[in-house]
Amino acid sequence: MNPIELAGLLAAPTESPVRDALRHLAPRALDALTIEALSATEEAWRRVTVDRVAAFAAGQPGDRPVVAAYFTTVERRTAEGMHVGWSPFIAALTSTEDIPDLRHTRTTATAVPIGEAEMAEEVFADPELAAALNRLAAIDPPRHEDILRVHLPTRQVARLTP
Repeated sequence: MNPIELAGLLAAPTESPVRDALRHLAPRALDALTIEALSATEEAWRRVTVDRVAAFAAGQPGDRPVVAAYFTTVERRTAEGMHVGWSPFIAALTSTEDIPDLRHTRTTATAVPIGEAEMAEEVFADPELAAALNRLAAIDPPRHEDILRVHLPTRQVARLTP
């Protein structure tokens, strides 16, 4: 079996022989496998986020290099109800280590009719960045006040909680 075939089987764990192999694992081994898979997935989405932010920052005018980018949260209505995720639009770019004040009390909020937010994302947001931010929010859901910091020199993505 080549790596592409194995990846295809692992992507669909309900198919045999993956399903059969998973049935034979002890619960502790299955939990360990799940935790390892989730952490590897989270790291991959973090890499995509850093790469897309770095590409965006490289295209910005100015002499000073961008040190960090910040994302705020956005509330979305889904079939399951309201949920908080990361906005696919960069809230701030900084050329220093200083964290800007992005508290909701200091920013202007505008009500957006249902459907228009998704349309704006389709037209203006970076699709790969939006997908990575959505996956990170699904893995580790943010709270309303949280800020996501993408530090480009260290390539670290961290959730800041005020």
